[in-house]
Amino acid sequence: MKKGDIFLLELPLSNGHEQFGIRPAIVFSEEIGKMIVVIPLTTKLSALKYPFTINIKSSKLNGLNEDSIALIFQLRAIDKKRINNKLGELEKNLLSKIDNLLNKLLNIK
Repeated sequence: MKKGDIFLLELPLSNGHEQFGIRPAIVFSEEIGKMIVVIPLTTKLSALKYPFTINIKSSKLNGLNEDSIALIFQLRAIDKKRINNKLGELEKNLLSKIDNLLNKLLNIK
């Protein structure tokens, strides 16, 4: 499991507007104490109206069945046991865009 891998996983239900349920997500960190940081994906293209999102076209490499939106602003840590099967890998140019947007989101200089 490495940064940029796309897995199907289960995000727990919460009390707010966070993504939940079984959905694809991008791995964004190495495993730390059985936890991993992920970026959830949605197929609702209307999510592009929010800042810190990126459109990801489905491809053989990423294994997505539909075009999806990476919800970078919903970055979260989950237990590794919630991860199911690997779908594919994010294209390098998109991973670079996510790095840049995450730096802006977190105000990293």
